[in-house]
Amino acid sequence: MGSKDQGGGAASSGGGFFSSFAAGMRTWGTAVHKSVNGLLGYEGLEVINPDGGSDDAEEEALRGRWKQEDRDSYWKMMHKYIGSDVTSLVTLPVIIFEPMTMLQKMAELMEYCELLDKADECEDPYMRMAYAAAWAVSVYFAFQRTWKPFNPILGETYEMVNHQGITFLAEQVSHHPPMGVAHCENEHFTYDITSKLKTKFLGNSVEVYPVGRTRVTLKKSGIVFDLVPPLTKINNLIFGRTWIDSPGEMVMTNLTTGDKVVLYFQPCGWFGAGRYEVDGYVYSAQEEPKIMITGKWNTSMSCQPCDQEGEPLPGTELKEVIVCFTFCF
Repeated sequence: MGSKDQGGGAASSGGGFFSSFAAGMRTWGTAVHKSVNGLLGYEGLEVINPDGGSDDAEEEALRGRWKQEDRDSYWKMMHKYIGSDVTSLVTLPVIIFEPMTMLQKMAELMEYCELLDKADECEDPYMRMAYAAAWAVSVYFAFQRTWKPFNPILGETYEMVNHQGITFLAEQVSHHPPMGVAHCENEHFTYDITSKLKTKFLGNSVEVYPVGRTRVTLKKSGIVFDLVPPLTKINNLIFGRTWIDSPGEMVMTNLTTGDKVVLYFQPCGWFGAGRYEVDGYVYSAQEEPKIMITGKWNTSMSCQPCDQEGEPLPGTELKEVIVCFTFCF
């Protein structure tokens, strides 16, 4: 009996140790979770079940809007289109859309149109290019929203007026393949775009290639800019958490003088390394670097005069061109 009691005591002791250890790990995990949420600004926020159901709201939030069984059925339908342009091939599930159209999405580029006003008023030809390039980068902040806008119907229009003195008008001129045109104007600039996209479906991701044309004319100087943006890649379209990246070069060319801006969008590496980072230069018509531009497309962009080797000039400082990208559309 004594032996059995000792064994029972040992078992009880062992059970107590492991339960205490597990409880300690849970406490540590909770503390880390709260610490991370505090750093991200999420601490104290309550997760609400929008359907009012009895399921655990936090667990439902982690699953996302698109249930995995829906993604599985969608994959069965889509896998045969790998390598194809899917803009006109299939009807996409409505769950992946956000409540706005592509015409409204085009208008988001005007959120920081005051940078074009500054470019028009600037006398330095290279700083003028830096302001215009920062304006072109500002729209990428909206790419953190991973939902797709709806494809407008043929002939649909969208108008935005009295936003910082501009008038913006867009129209869908082709439904399949989808193509829209837009014109925007104020006292400093005119903006014209023909938006046409070519896509390549890669299974769990889609690459989107902009093949349209974007032109900006500054009214004071008459200078015309041509913009060629990088491709956009939507990752984890079906499996995993969806996120968007735009690796590659953005080139803005001054068609009047031959000056240009070349910005390189760093591809996202392991554990998010390099994501959002943008670096490049304003070049003269003789292809000599004049101004260094650096920053992140989700926070701010800065510039600094540089020498012919691309190094910052002594006695100069890095100057913020635009900071805290936020959108109110």
